[in-house]
Amino acid sequence: MKITRLLAVSTVAALALAGCGGSSSPSEPASDGAAAAPSSSAGAQTGGGDKVKVRLWLNGTDTPQPIRDYLKTTFEKENPNAELVIEQQVWDGLVDKLTTALSGSDSPDVVEVGNTQAVAFTSAGAFEDITDKKAELGGDDLLKGFVDAGTYDGKFYAAPYYAGSRLVFYRKDLFKAAGISGTPTTLDEYIADGAKLKAASKTKGFSGLWWPGQDWRNALPFIWATGGDVATEKDGTWTGTLESPESVKGLKMVQKAMTEDSAAAKDGQETDPQVPYCANQVGMLSAPGWVAGSILAPKDKGGCPDAKANLGVFALPGLTADKTAPVFLGGSNLGISAKSQHKDLAYALLKDILSDGYQSQMAKAGLVPAKTSLVKDMGTDEVAQATAKAVTNTKLTPAAPGWANVEADKIMEDLFVKIAGGGDVASLAKAADAKITDALNR
Repeated sequence: MKITRLLAVSTVAALALAGCGGSSSPSEPASDGAAAAPSSSAGAQTGGGDKVKVRLWLNGTDTPQPIRDYLKTTFEKENPNAELVIEQQVWDGLVDKLTTALSGSDSPDVVEVGNTQAVAFTSAGAFEDITDKKAELGGDDLLKGFVDAGTYDGKFYAAPYYAGSRLVFYRKDLFKAAGISGTPTTLDEYIADGAKLKAASKTKGFSGLWWPGQDWRNALPFIWATGGDVATEKDGTWTGTLESPESVKGLKMVQKAMTEDSAAAKDGQETDPQVPYCANQVGMLSAPGWVAGSILAPKDKGGCPDAKANLGVFALPGLTADKTAPVFLGGSNLGISAKSQHKDLAYALLKDILSDGYQSQMAKAGLVPAKTSLVKDMGTDEVAQATAKAVTNTKLTPAAPGWANVEADKIMEDLFVKIAGGGDVASLAKAADAKITDALNR
């Protein structure tokens, strides 16, 4: 094992994501900022007699509780000698926590990682090689981009768990009040409509387009749509490319939206977007598709179910009206710890998670399932239709082992806080490129 490489990859304790995921996923930011703790309904309490405890780490709150309960019941029925313990983790600081846990003698058995984090662990030998199990887990039916994320040096280490592209949620009633007759068809219209919504509102702190400063994942579509990228690789060396003319063009569009459309904190995070939405402080916001469930959750769960009548959703438009923007595809992978003491049971658990029964429930909960054949189970509502449109044009962050360094060092967060603050885009991009280049090749 090359766990020492993981220690080098994870040099900064804080990691704010995204699946990923949320929404965070992942990789997206998790919507649950509480301290990590075992899930009380998932068998985390001591007990079970002589049963073997199989530990599963799940991050954030993207996996609904009923599905966790289904997994526990199914797994323990199939494996009467085992007790499933689902331990809740948070995305923030996850890389460092996993680095410690996976290199110790008390490692969890199966862990969830953001798809952009997976390469840091697969390249370090932290996960069990499951190449010979790939066909049994789903084979070609598994999400290809996430299979690629979980593969290193030709071997398969981390299976897809779920995915989610970003969608734009909006208030239909506020669109009408601002005189906006339909959803935007280009990125320029998107930014312009955000300004119209903000100007039409009399609510203090209202954002026509809610965009907190640390939210870099929503900036990626602008960079990609204008022909730019975060970094490129040549002959094994990675180079940051945010200072390219194409990238700068997209970054300037981002700055316009951040400074003119949004009243969100310039140094704020994108976690819990349902909070400002339910407080009537948002006209539009871009977030993973599963955020619809957070917005419409019961009031005692932080949602506003009464908002359903005016909740609209659409896929982010592109530079021109004939295509959508390339959006960040967040989500998660699952790996069996190389130091698991119960590898057979860990694999049985992984099979249950990738079963049609489990993944179909994930699809019905608004998450893109790990198997393409089950995407149909997402339904036909507005969110499902927008997701189907958005996933036709998706991209990922650079597939470099050192990308974990970029996230751990918060290079992207720091850059967009400064962009949101009105800094010079070209000079900020150049400075960020130097940091990205160093981090990717570290």
